[in-house]
Amino acid sequence: MWRVVHTFLLLLAASSFASAHPLSQGALDVTIHPDKVTVHARVTVEEVSITNSATTPGAPPGPWAATGLAAFEQHAAYLASHLHVTADGRPLPGGVVKVQPPDDSVPDLNQHAVYDLEYSLPAGAVKPAKIELRSDVLADGSFTPGSSWEATYVVRIESPARPPAEGLLLTGRNPIVFDCNAPASLTSAGNGSDGGRARLAQSYFLHGVHHILTGYDHLLFISALVLAATTLWDLVKVVTAFTLAHTLTLTLAALNLVHLPERVVEPLIAGSIVFVALQNVFWPRRSRGWGRLAAAFFFGLFHGLGFAGGLLDAMQAMQGGTILLAVAAFSIGVEAGHQLVVLPLFAALKLARNTRPDPIARDRLSMAAQRFGSAAISLAGLFYLFIALRLSFASV
Repeated sequence: MWRVVHTFLLLLAASSFASAHPLSQGALDVTIHPDKVTVHARVTVEEVSITNSATTPGAPPGPWAATGLAAFEQHAAYLASHLHVTADGRPLPGGVVKVQPPDDSVPDLNQHAVYDLEYSLPAGAVKPAKIELRSDVLADGSFTPGSSWEATYVVRIESPARPPAEGLLLTGRNPIVFDCNAPASLTSAGNGSDGGRARLAQSYFLHGVHHILTGYDHLLFISALVLAATTLWDLVKVVTAFTLAHTLTLTLAALNLVHLPERVVEPLIAGSIVFVALQNVFWPRRSRGWGRLAAAFFFGLFHGLGFAGGLLDAMQAMQGGTILLAVAAFSIGVEAGHQLVVLPLFAALKLARNTRPDPIARDRLSMAAQRFGSAAISLAGLFYLFIALRLSFASV
């Protein structure tokens, strides 16, 4: 059975080489005018580079695939054509009005470019009842084989004489429909068509689940923790320590009380994978107890900052209450995503151990699964660490 687990972890590691975080976060401020819909877009240099690399034939791969004004103009035009705005079902033609690159001549991946986009309403048309936004950004490109990226945008929509709707989440899987005639209470938070906070919470919960299931570095770390747990109590303790830590830093980051640059956080997350995996390989008997709980909690603090990532940066214009609701739903989704991995993996290991007739054979099988699985995880962690350090030094 351990061969099956080993093969699974190898496939997981192989599929993850393209990207630990196949997500890009941005912010869109949408304003509905009598004759047009304007979009004020704020996107990271990372998204610009990834998009230009993934969608331009012959473009060099890597985070610095494109820089300079021309690169941002190219990306702005791409964004305008892949953000689809419709008014009462009628597609609106869109284009770029203004492009503002980052100030730094050698931009950091986390700096932002700002675009003004404009989508024209038909001349003489009556005020639309519904405005819909859809995105297929990055749906037509692949950064590397086996890895797709998804662009996610935190959206704020306002129209004349109406309170704005904020905190809306636009992804390729989740369009936004704004009801221009909805009561003010329905547009204060969440999707205007479905109303309010329940819809907002659902969107961020699903986003949290998706973030974990595509955040291969987090999956590798939690899998290494699970491989060392031989009893349900071991599992509960180590997962609780990790959960408390990442929830703490995610909450503090949401309240703008804690912040570390990505060039510090990402190497530490990659290093956490290597640390727990190699401990499982070389010192398997020490990968339980207080030392492992301390490691799970310590590294969980940095994983929480990794969960926050660009999402909180994109949410910075939201009101405090809406941010806390979104972060709480996102955190619950993150934990649900973890359990979708933790419980089946632990159950599979438990069933495999129970196929052995005596305690010695069960212990031998457990050690083999722990060591071979963790060896595969450590290789993936070393790859991530190399990439994270290279990006960190490049952005200094």
